[in-house]
Amino acid sequence: MTPSHEPPPRPWFAIRGSGDATTMWFAVLRKRERGVFIGTLAMHHSDHLAALLESGWDEVPIAEIGVDGPAASAS
Repeated sequence: MTPSHEPPPRPWFAIRGSGDATTMWFAVLRKRERGVFIGTLAMHHSDHLAALLESGWDEVPIAEIGVDGPAASAS
């Protein structure tokens, strides 16, 4: 993880959200574009989220979010 006062190293980009951007209110989404994943946040139960899902975005499971990602949920 990158400290909050520094941007993530290339090729990563920060996903911007409000200070209370929890998975209770927001869905974390990813889409593969040109061989890399891009990400965004969308409010749960919104038309915007529905449109993103219809256009090929995938919601990231909560267990895969974090420093260790999927490996942490397997242990």
